[in-house]
Amino acid sequence: MAGILIRSTAFNDHDLLPDRFSRDGGNISPPLEWSGVPDGATELVLLVEDPDAGRVPFLHWLVTGIDPRSTGAAEGQVPAGGREWGNDFGTAGWGGPRPPRNDDPHRYFFRLFAVDHPLPLDGQPQAPDVHRAVADIELASANMVGTFAR
Repeated sequence: MAGILIRSTAFNDHDLLPDRFSRDGGNISPPLEWSGVPDGATELVLLVEDPDAGRVPFLHWLVTGIDPRSTGAAEGQVPAGGREWGNDFGTAGWGGPRPPRNDDPHRYFFRLFAVDHPLPLDGQPQAPDVHRAVADIELASANMVGTFAR
């Protein structure tokens, strides 16, 4: 499977996310850039999840329907063509990091999937639902991790 490259101008892979992206510090989505989307992709899917939050990864952001010709999203912006879904805070859109105080730093996985047809989701999907839905239609993917602690 081909690989997409994803990066941010606000933090490096496996580095601390600046506070302005946290739930308590501004709650704005970080800027993201990507490249290497393969031909044949009909949409991109962006999933941000925290696997350190419990038995089921905590969903912080889910955006589907992203234009495969797009190359990223500015800080605080939804990627071109994207539809934001509900997060596990119970609101739509970006829900920044807010791990329990004094926990070890949590990891926030920014995953971008190129798929060959629209993602079959409905209702209030959780992170595992997204992984199952992309399993058979994924053409390529990218991953980067930010960390955060309070």
